[in-house]
Amino acid sequence: MPTSARTYGQFCGLARALEIVGERWSLLVVRDLVLGPKRFTDLQRTLPRIPVSILTSRLNELEEAGVVRRRVLSQLDAGVVYELTEYGSELDHIVLDLGLWGSRSLNYPQPDQIITVDIAILSLYTTFKEEAAAGVHVNYELHHLDGEMIVHALVDDGQLKVSTGALPAPDLVIKPQGPALFDVLKGTLSAQDAISTGRVRVEGDPAHLELFARLFQIPPAPERSTGLSVH
Repeated sequence: MPTSARTYGQFCGLARALEIVGERWSLLVVRDLVLGPKRFTDLQRTLPRIPVSILTSRLNELEEAGVVRRRVLSQLDAGVVYELTEYGSELDHIVLDLGLWGSRSLNYPQPDQIITVDIAILSLYTTFKEEAAAGVHVNYELHHLDGEMIVHALVDDGQLKVSTGALPAPDLVIKPQGPALFDVLKGTLSAQDAISTGRVRVEGDPAHLELFARLFQIPPAPERSTGLSVH
């Protein structure tokens, strides 16, 4: 339970939720556990800027709140992993919805910003349009960071499964140059122009890139206020 200095003093579900996951790094810890259990060292790799003491504190707080639990691995593996409880797992759609909301304000990645495998996987789950995928059966293989990171997405009649690694026979292999694929998903670059200019290299039917853009489209950026408005 948070100390009185860290509570909002309000009998409100939203206030309570923020007391549990509103501390700095807490939701990112939850994000990195959405895809499955992780060791402490795994979380250090996916959250390289978090101090060890803060990571320890956040895990302890989330465990105390019933969001995260520790599990001792079998003797063969030896060690402890952290995983979401049933209560914590209810945050998965909240994390994805919040990620989609935030993606509308994303600009190009900066040199000091990292993209992990989990981020690449969750970004696809975040932007996936189930309604657009009804009746669609297509497999994609995406190469990030000049092929250093490969993930695949299996679309099967409105369902999506994303994981790491290459596929034996994907319908389309996507190899973007720089942030070109981000431009395609934001709608500022057409799939056809991305391919014709070489900003996105593909292996397979180019029409599948247009489909990919529809399935994983990022909503338009919010309008920015240009000044004060008087009512």
